[in-house]
Amino acid sequence: MSSTDMAPTASADLQLAVLKGFNRKQMVAFGVPAVILVYLTYVFFAFDISGIASRARLDNAAILVSDFWSHKTHVTRDNRDGAISVAIEGETKGTYPPGMLPEWVTMADGVTRIDLDRGHEVIFDDDGARYIYPGYGVIDISPQDGKLILVLPDGGIPGWINASDTRIAVTTKQGRFSYTRNRTEVFRYQAGWELFFFTLDSPFYGKSFVELVQLATVGERVDPNRSNISAMAHGFWTNAMWRHGDVAWALFETVLMAFLGTMGAAMIALPLAFFAATNFSPSRPILFTLRRLFDFLRGVDGLIWTIILSRAFGPGPMTGALAILLTDTGTFGKTFSEALENIDNKQVEGVQSTGASRIQQARFGVIPQVTPVFLSQVLYYFESNTRSATVIGAIVGGGIGLLLTQAISTQKDWEEVSYYIILIILMVMAMDTLSGWLRSRLIGRTAHP
Repeated sequence: MSSTDMAPTASADLQLAVLKGFNRKQMVAFGVPAVILVYLTYVFFAFDISGIASRARLDNAAILVSDFWSHKTHVTRDNRDGAISVAIEGETKGTYPPGMLPEWVTMADGVTRIDLDRGHEVIFDDDGARYIYPGYGVIDISPQDGKLILVLPDGGIPGWINASDTRIAVTTKQGRFSYTRNRTEVFRYQAGWELFFFTLDSPFYGKSFVELVQLATVGERVDPNRSNISAMAHGFWTNAMWRHGDVAWALFETVLMAFLGTMGAAMIALPLAFFAATNFSPSRPILFTLRRLFDFLRGVDGLIWTIILSRAFGPGPMTGALAILLTDTGTFGKTFSEALENIDNKQVEGVQSTGASRIQQARFGVIPQVTPVFLSQVLYYFESNTRSATVIGAIVGGGIGLLLTQAISTQKDWEEVSYYIILIILMVMAMDTLSGWLRSRLIGRTAHP
């Protein structure tokens, strides 16, 4: 065939190849977005995104967020005997003692006035209660013949008032107010974590920072048996509302769970890893058995081990440490054995040429090579297990996780929830910093911040 006959054929083949390549590019350009669109459509209906959006309560979410950084004070009147109590978060430990009230609550001649700020005021006495709402008017409530009579300025009931014959509730940005036949209660929200440092019965409560510094340095002793600064530290540590001493112990338990579980797993996995490495295992059955054991231990999640062990040994921090130990033994056994299989045999042969025994070969030819990997893995999992111990502690009843779940379950003291979350974050940051410092010291690398 002549060159002139071959030219059209070559040109046609080239055009066909270009066309095929163009078609493939088109398929990729239009096919991938189409697959993504189909998947997102499936997710939208499978997970009921529209239903979740319709059920969302943004007003409740706003209240929850505000509860993280604020506190509420309960002013309660027993309508049966007229007794008045004022308590922070409604707790007995935060109840104002007789003769001591916040400045926005006044009582005189059987009439209680509560200033909710910005002109909002609640007044209640033996005849009922009145809520003064600027720009709206006076909401009047009075009991008559076993029922509650509600009188409003314009006659209609707005959405922020919930009324029935037995209970009337008013919710505004300044606070909440509820009235029943047995009790009248007002909630006033204020920024800050009240009683965080000292409780109401402490002689240091209500003092400014300057006053506290003066008392700690040159002030007269409040308690003749100890210095003022020692009394301040004791009052803070034994704070009945925030329980700082109990929280510190809970943090220690959480770190201890992570430490015992991680280090115990490393100590168990290290010798077993030699028998699970192909270049050190004495026999194939031992190699197979240990590798399947490691797969089993790390294949069961730590939370599952926690539930099983809590049923077997009962709740407690040690049960959580055992759960971490079992899971990490499987993980360390796998990673340690793989590190041993990737060592440089020339160093081992050099030690062997000196007439060293097998133990000496492992000590001077193997361990120095794998130590950086082992330490890095152990320190990383210690840091990670500090976070896991929080969740595990919630199940086995130990550590900061227990306090966190208790605070969440009460649905009341959300500022305590935020306090515990902040402490957990600081604890994890501290463990990360410590882990990096130890790696730099033990492995000889520069720690990154």
